[in-house]
Amino acid sequence: MIHHIVLEKLCLCATKHQTEQIRSYNTKEEAFLEANDWAENLSDSFCGKHGFKVVEVDDNFVISVEIGGFDEPCEI
Repeated sequence: MIHHIVLEKLCLCATKHQTEQIRSYNTKEEAFLEANDWAENLSDSFCGKHGFKVVEVDDNFVISVEIGGFDEPCEI
């Protein structure tokens, strides 16, 4: 079974960096680890106006854009 990681919304930073929106993996465990690494990397490397959180949906993972608690609003 293929397990997917989906970047819920492409913010301006993701668009500017030509970030893909979906990644696929053969195991759920691999997808889970990669989803958390990907979300952490996005939070660390993008503008800092928003963060990213991993949410499990069935056998897949969605990386949601977290807005709030930042100096400026995220531009999605």
